[in-house]
Amino acid sequence: MSQPGIDDVLKAIRAFIRERDWEQFHSPENLAKSISIEAGELLELYQWGQPERAEDVEDELADVLTYCFQLADKLGVDPAEIMLRKLAKSAAKYPVEKARGRSTRYDELPD
Repeated sequence: MSQPGIDDVLKAIRAFIRERDWEQFHSPENLAKSISIEAGELLELYQWGQPERAEDVEDELADVLTYCFQLADKLGVDPAEIMLRKLAKSAAKYPVEKARGRSTRYDELPD
């Protein structure tokens, strides 16, 4: 059996929302807020060091990703496509020969 892909995940999310009649609450603004809230909950797990349970991290990460996928779906964009496009932009801003092993901001990389 193959691993589930983005389309499988989106179908499951859509079904979950439809069954509960929650689409009415999922404006782009509300979804963006939810992403931030869930990201804060993920960050909170690391507030005082490493989380005790990997499952807690996975659950919060799943919440963040679910809202991200919902927002992409609501906006009519393909998550894989926009991630690859952004990765290409980042690769141009952070060329390997200048950025490898550095956490320096792109506009502060050596010439």
